[in-house]
Formats: sequence, C-alpha cells, structure tokens
Amino acid sequence: MTQATTTESTDVLLVGGGIMSATLGAMLTELEPNWNIILVERLDGIGQESSSVWNNAGTGHSALCELNYAPLNPDRTVGTAKAVKINEQFQTSRQFWATMVEEGKLGRASDFINPVPHISMVFNDDHVRYLKARHQAFKQHKLFERMEFSEDRDQLAAWAPLTMRGRGAGSVAATFSPEGTDVNFGELTKRLVQHISANGGQIRTGTQVTNLTKRSDGTWAVTTKNRLNSEDTREINAKFVFVGAGGGALPLLQKSGIPEIKGFGGFPVSGLWLRNTKPEIAEQHNAKVYGQASVGAPPMSVPHLDTRYENGKKSLLFGPYGGFKPNFLKQGSLFDLPRSVKADNIYPMTRAGLANMDLVKYLISELMKSKAQRVESLQEYYPTADGDDWELVHAGQRVQVMRKDKQKGGVLQFGTELITAGDGSIAGLLGASPGASTAVPIMLDLLQQCFPNHRQTWESRLTQLIPAYGRALDTDAALADEIMGHTAGVLGIQ
Repeated sequence: MTQATTTESTDVLLVGGGIMSATLGAMLTELEPNWNIILVERLDGIGQESSSVWNNAGTGHSALCELNYAPLNPDRTVGTAKAVKINEQFQTSRQFWATMVEEGKLGRASDFINPVPHISMVFNDDHVRYLKARHQAFKQHKLFERMEFSEDRDQLAAWAPLTMRGRGAGSVAATFSPEGTDVNFGELTKRLVQHISANGGQIRTGTQVTNLTKRSDGTWAVTTKNRLNSEDTREINAKFVFVGAGGGALPLLQKSGIPEIKGFGGFPVSGLWLRNTKPEIAEQHNAKVYGQASVGAPPMSVPHLDTRYENGKKSLLFGPYGGFKPNFLKQGSLFDLPRSVKADNIYPMTRAGLANMDLVKYLISELMKSKAQRVESLQEYYPTADGDDWELVHAGQRVQVMRKDKQKGGVLQFGTELITAGDGSIAGLLGASPGASTAVPIMLDLLQQCFPNHRQTWESRLTQLIPAYGRALDTDAALADEIMGHTAGVLGIQ
C-alpha cells in the first residue's frame, strides 16, 4: 500500500460530488457551521456523473406522471400510497431549496428549476381505463387535486401539441398536472457545493478514495489519491463518512467491511436518449409526457418525451433506451460488476438474476435496436418526428440494488437503499430513481439514523429550512396550500 504523504482529520468526509453528498453537506453546513467538512470527487468537476443534466431525465419526481408509482391492484383499484409518499418527499426537497434561495444561498431558482407540466399519456383501451381509474383515485388526495383527465383530442393537443400532430385513429387519453417541474440536478449540485465551500468546507476534485479502515477509536481512516499527482496521497481521519458515490458506492462500502453491506449486490443498467436541440421544435413542446413501460422494462426505462432546460436553453429529450455495460459509473471500469461479486452476495445476485430474465431479454433487445427503430419508438409520442433532427446521447449509469431475501434468496430492488453502520459512523446510498428528487428526505433519514443525539438541537433549524418538517401535506389541506404556495412562489413554479 502506498504510504500517505499527508495525514489530516475532519468531522465529516463526503465521498462523491453528486446531488446526495451536496445535499447532506449543505444541510450539515446549516446545522453545524463549525464542523469541518471535506468533499472528495473522483472526476475533475462537481455533478458530472448521474447528477449531470444529460445523464438523467431532470424530472422533479412527484408521481404526477410516472405510472409505475401507482400499480393496478388485483381488484382493479389503483394503489396510491407509493405515489403520495414520493410526492410528499419531493415537497420536502422543494421546501429546502426554496429556503436556501430565500436566504440567498443558491442563487436564482430558475437556473436549476423550471415549471414544466407533467403529463401521463396512453394509447389503447386497457391503458385508457387504467388512467381514468388512476385519476379517480388520485383526485381524492390533496397533493394531486389539480390533475386533469381528458380523452378529447383537441384538449390533448392544447396540452402537448407535438404528441397529437399527425396521430392516427385509436384510443388516446392523458392526465395533465400544471405543477410539474424540470430540474437541472447538475447545476443544483454545483450551487449546493459552492455553499459548502463558501462556509469553509474543502472541495477536492480529481481525488479518489482507495481504502476505508475503521480505527479503534471509532473514526475512519480513509486513504485518497490525487489522480493528477500520484505523489499526493492522503489519509483522512474522519468522525463520519458518507459514501454518496452513485454506482461507486457499493464497492466502497464493501471495502469498509461493515456487516450491513453483506449480501448486497448491484446490477448496472445503461441508457441512451434521443435529443433535439432545435429551438423551433423545442418551443412547440412544454411538458414531460410519460407513458407505459414496455413489458420487462425497469421502471427507470418508462418512455417519455421531455422538455429540458440547460443554462436557460430549451431542448427536447426522448427515451430512455435501455442498455447494459458492466461498469457502475459512466466513467467507470468494465471490471466494476465482476469485482463487486463477493462470497456473501453471489447467491442473492444469482437468484435475483434468474428471477429477472425478462429484464435481461429487454436489455438485449434494446441494445440491438437501430436508430430507425429508436425513432419509431419516438414517433409513438411524436408522430411527425424527423429522425434527422435527433441525436443519440448516452445517459448516466444506474446500478439497481440486488439484496438477500428470506423467501426468494435474492431480489432485484428498484428505488434507493440507505445503508448505515450500527454505530452511525458511516453511511452510503445505493440504487437509482427517484433518488435525486428525494435527496432531502433521504438525508433527513440519514441524520436521524446517524446523529440521533443531535435531533433536539437541530430541530429548530430544520423547521426553518423545511417549514413542514415532520408533518404531512396530503392530510392537511390548509398546511399544503400555505407551504406549496410559498415554495412555488419562491422557486418561480406553479
């Protein structure tokens, strides 16, 4: 092992320069301004992996348009519990961002969040019946009261003109939610990290963690190396470590040796988008239009035609098209997957893989698609689309959680998984969507699990940062109107 050239200490070490580390670092900066924080990022800039603007859909995930969050039950009713929870989580994130904007700590809100209506659109009789039932179930909830349903083609054309232009006969229906948003998580990440730095936090890019070792005093000895200067190797003694390294979190948590990571594995899924940057076309569409996922497709592969904003410029995005690469990060190693296989997770990974052969078949079929076939998929949502107007771009890597299961041996789990050591000295985050949109509530869970002795001390400031902290909006109409109206006004959204 290379001898460290420098040894230093810190209260908090954040590994990874994405939205999760940035959110936690910004929150701790507010809660404990005297704590020393160091953030290390392997790449040469902040927010360049999954948080980057073109590596994710930019949807402010609030379950307004994502049909997979509202399953059809065996009795033909539609389940709303997961959707309500996700919407509540996004409202928590919105509150935190709004307070930080009000206090002058994130700059202009329009630089990272913009109003973009969320639409669910379906194209056959069965799906139309489901969407109607979904709307009936959702309109009982305060958080979804503004959602509209229609089968009228003129109305649908008014909501999303490109989706109806040139569309042939056949069933079509949609729901429309005006309060939807597009979020540039890459820009938001940079703003949060700038806030950490402005308050004394140290930000080190081009710095890779090579090892984590628990010390006898309960702290962590974390070895880092400068990727541009091989002579700059450091040992950071940290009281608390958060591994927010996206797909890179699993191997780092495995290196830590904490028992809580035993049995966990990861299945990487890559993606592609079709992107249209022509202003004359982008200006004709202002919505995120989500449909039904293909049979066997993972939830994050639900097709959608999106308005995207980057530095104030409007573009269109369609996809994602699934794919497979064994690397856990877009700028990772092809050996990431095989290196992650350990004695404790090989069985649950095998069992989960065998139970998800439809996903494997789906990914193989996606990999074999030509551009013409991809454009054909696009034309289901934009019938008159010209393939020459669209370019193919690579999305970020996602690593789905594979974990032990008593009954099945192993399962493939969609969503996110917060892993915390028993003593709260280290934590990490595994998984994917709707991660970025729910970063704030995820970090609140982390604070409760890892810093239980600070809960009373922090409660006052947390309530300032998140006015509805600890309270549900969906069951309190007056509170929902107050909070959502205020945050919408501050953030410049509906």
